[in-house]
Amino acid sequence: MALRSTVSGISSPEDLAHALRSAMYLADDGIATAGYLSLALGKPLLLEGAPGVGKTEAAKALAGILGRQLIRLQCFEGIDAAAALYEWNYPRQMLAIRQAREGESLDIYRDDFLIERPMLTALRRPDSTVLLIDEIDRSDHEFEAFLLEFLSDFSISIPERGTLRAAERPVVVLTSNRTRELHEALRRRCIYHYIPYPEPEREAQIIMLRSSAVAESTARAVVHAVGLLRQEPLAKPPGVAEAVDWAEAATALAQSGAPWPEAFRRALGAAIKDEEDMAHLRTRLPSFIPGLAA
Repeated sequence: MALRSTVSGISSPEDLAHALRSAMYLADDGIATAGYLSLALGKPLLLEGAPGVGKTEAAKALAGILGRQLIRLQCFEGIDAAAALYEWNYPRQMLAIRQAREGESLDIYRDDFLIERPMLTALRRPDSTVLLIDEIDRSDHEFEAFLLEFLSDFSISIPERGTLRAAERPVVVLTSNRTRELHEALRRRCIYHYIPYPEPEREAQIIMLRSSAVAESTARAVVHAVGLLRQEPLAKPPGVAEAVDWAEAATALAQSGAPWPEAFRRALGAAIKDEEDMAHLRTRLPSFIPGLAA
């Protein structure tokens, strides 16, 4: 496999981290290194971690700094090759057949009858897209096996058209919330990185980077609170995106006249998105938000 020493001006993990920061994504050394190796080696990048730690945002930021279109394939239980690759537009084909004159030569397998899905789009335009295969752990083992074949040589066979192969290796990012174990063969095809919740200092930096309206004291208060919330038995613990939303929402309420501890309490819906979690926390909020009256 040929090593691509420079990709879009990125020649080191440090270059990638700097570029990602300009796209409002604060990457640590681990993800910057994994991302750079994925680009340099032409291998898919597999990001695992809890929901909300920034896996999808990393793919969006990567597409942004490369100047490419992000093509997202959202996985779900029962997803199949048709949803990922292509489908024929059967109604349009039937209409063309009915409207064709007698004796007229008609090719119903032209491009204008083909409905591209994300993987085919990335295969056809590998130099201008980033393919995000999001939440691969939500798919079943059959789709995972199909994906493994696709990632092996980046080619597909369309019976009516023959084999299509990517002119170059596409940039591919896979994410998993670890709801189930992925097949070992799929992992071997990828550069792997696990994204944990960031350390408090880093999370505060992320909040301030993503929202310039949030003061440092607010960011640190939110980080302290979400750190405690993540230790609770919640159905949906707040991720980094929810921490940013909570800081922004509390700031907006404070600017409208709400006192700070009360602003945090009233903005809790920006961080907690489950009624049972809300009920669990309602009477215990003073232990998470300093200064809040019981």
